[in-house]
Amino acid sequence: MPHENKQTFDVFRKIYVATYNGTLIPLNQIADIQFQTSPTNIKHYDKDRYTTVTAFVQSGYNTAKVTDGILKQLDAMPFPKDTHYVAAGDIEASQESFGGLGTIILITIFGLLGILILEFKTFKGTLIVLSVIPLGIIGAVAALLLSGNTFSFVAVIGLIALIGIEVKNSILLVDYTDQLRRDGKTINEAIEEAGETRFIPIILTTLTAIGGLVPLVLERNQLYSPLALVIIGGLISSTLLTRVATPVLYKLLAPKVVH
Repeated sequence: MPHENKQTFDVFRKIYVATYNGTLIPLNQIADIQFQTSPTNIKHYDKDRYTTVTAFVQSGYNTAKVTDGILKQLDAMPFPKDTHYVAAGDIEASQESFGGLGTIILITIFGLLGILILEFKTFKGTLIVLSVIPLGIIGAVAALLLSGNTFSFVAVIGLIALIGIEVKNSILLVDYTDQLRRDGKTINEAIEEAGETRFIPIILTTLTAIGGLVPLVLERNQLYSPLALVIIGGLISSTLLTRVATPVLYKLLAPKVVH
């Protein structure tokens, strides 16, 4: 049809189709022509056509739990032949993040061990310092369970940050105990005095960290709140339990101290 003027829907009445014997007949005699909705573009991924369905989780609901429920329903849904679904969004991002997290964790662990061995010069001292980590994990897991959150990627990040804070507090206590022993104190006297002297600094640093994280918990954001909950729960449990566990371990292992 001519391109000079803007064509209307009536243009289809002017289109003719050749039959088998060459006769021309109007198109509207052999076809019902009408408007119908259709995609404005067709997307392909690995040569397959695809479309994307997106949604946002309402505030107050756990994203991971809602997603698991939807995936279970999709698994039970009969899809047409040669069609399938792929879960993307937060699931895909979490899988990609967790995939590279293992290497980072290994580097962090070996780096932490190296620093502690250089600091205390003995494996026993390093073991005493690292003993606070399981005590913090107890509180971190309990905080997630009580709040109804899952062990998501941000929770793992919070756990890594928690380990750093715990180890710092433990170093304060163990290093001061070693210093008192170098000054001539017995093991029992050094443990008792170090526990009393370092108690207030450790409590203050713990309360400061908790106070800074409380706003993130009150916000109830699915991205930040699990991270803050892990750190707060871990700090509470490690601070309380290390008052007993660390002195006992120090008494049992008693690392050598060079006077």
